[in-house]
Amino acid sequence: MAPVSGGFPAPPPSPNFVPAYPTPLAPYPVIVPVAGVGYGGFWIRVVAAIIDAVILRIVVAPISMVFGGVGLAGSMMGRVPHVPLALLGGGLTLVFLFFGSWLYEAFMESSSYQATLGKMIFGMKVTDLNGNRISFERATGRHFAKWLSAMIFCIGYIMVGFTDRKQGLHDLLAGTLVLRS
Repeated sequence: MAPVSGGFPAPPPSPNFVPAYPTPLAPYPVIVPVAGVGYGGFWIRVVAAIIDAVILRIVVAPISMVFGGVGLAGSMMGRVPHVPLALLGGGLTLVFLFFGSWLYEAFMESSSYQATLGKMIFGMKVTDLNGNRISFERATGRHFAKWLSAMIFCIGYIMVGFTDRKQGLHDLLAGTLVLRS
């Protein structure tokens, strides 16, 4: 018996012989998409981002109220306005929003959940290009790449609606996908 390509012996010349395994048609594996899994599109991601922004503001709002309220109360008592305290409250709000949004997104997207609360509501997950969980570092890079997406007149976000795998500029730079089941 002479071997056929792939190292398998040629079938015997019997008319009743049926091979146990068919000969592959292509030398490379064929990737079949999983049924029921698609990409997170533009509008669903916008709504998820709004939900995440509201959640983050609810968490950060007490800090702003405490420090901003102290400055307001001092000025209402007829004393020298406590502008520095009011400014401190606004400054702290920005600092907490900056670090809070980064840590919230990076920790949640690199966790076993693979999504922020807004994305979880809609059944979305952030993965690498092979569908695996991303690292904290990659999630951090993705978060700060969103700034670039926003700085160019939000074109980086609008790209989500026009790319095949629904990737924004930040997704392309970080090598991530947003999958929806």
